Amino acid sequence: MRYVTFAPRDAPASSRLGAIVGEVVVELAGVDGLPATMLGLLEAGPVGWEAAARVAEHGGRRWPRADVLLHAPLSRPPSVRDFYAFERHVAASFANRDKPVPPEWFEFPAFYFSNPGSIVGPEDRVAAPPGSQALDYELEVACIIGRSGRDIPAGEADRYIFGYSILNDWSARDLQQREMRVGLGPAKGKDFATSLGPWLVTPDELGKPSGRVGVYDLAMAARVNGAEKSRGRLAEIRYSFGEMIARASSGVDLFPGDVLGSGTLGSGCLLELTRGQGPWLQPGDVVELEVERLGVLRNTVVSSEWSVTSDQ
Repeated sequence: MRYVTFAPRDAPASSRLGAIVGEVVVELAGVDGLPATMLGLLEAGPVGWEAAARVAEHGGRRWPRADVLLHAPLSRPPSVRDFYAFERHVAASFANRDKPVPPEWFEFPAFYFSNPGSIVGPEDRVAAPPGSQALDYELEVACIIGRSGRDIPAGEADRYIFGYSILNDWSARDLQQREMRVGLGPAKGKDFATSLGPWLVTPDELGKPSGRVGVYDLAMAARVNGAEKSRGRLAEIRYSFGEMIARASSGVDLFPGDVLGSGTLGSGCLLELTRGQGPWLQPGDVVELEVERLGVLRNTVVSSEWSVTSDQ
């Protein structure tokens, strides 16, 4: 199933829960007691998920795709953790600084916390933060947690995954470079925007995993103004989503709606492709991230004088 948060084009601020069935969007919010939001659906648990699937197939108002706007599936997730799980990207990033990959990277999947208050959706506009001249995209896949859990073994983590989406971890490389010298990780270079969407896809839509939890052999690509810049496969990932969930849940609780990003695909950003020299994204550029079976996440870059906000 592909679940969406959508709004009618004539009432763009009126977001509601839905599902994609064929070429229509089925409105789920309020039908048979279903919640109005994606987070509410995740918190409803398996009984709610089964009800949503039934309504998607047999009930609910049907909207033609052309009559609706898609928002980010989750506008305000409880948390966003972004990992660093593709070895090719990690090696290239450190090579840009004439450094080897630190041995600790091979010991555990590392992550940082991003800003759950800066989620934007498909077709939303994105600007570099004030003072930045080095806006970059990052091609990633995210898994979304569906059940609460703590100290989750990697081999059992598939029971906690509700679905997957495309994630663009927008980066202001000039700000990031300066703040990383302090040693606390990225903050203002990352917290201004994270794109998620266009929908949330349940695992049954993705075929058989590769034998590692959450790892599917899906083609991934990024385009800028229609020209392909990045290409690879999710199966190249070093750490599985199972391993990421195990790391994230060690000693702490995960909750429905928590987002875990894979980190950037090898070749999946301009920093890597240009060895940190640019050129970077400019106002007017259209960035499309495409992942097989997960869809296309598209955003247009605008001037930093325009404030980044979602329509939700």
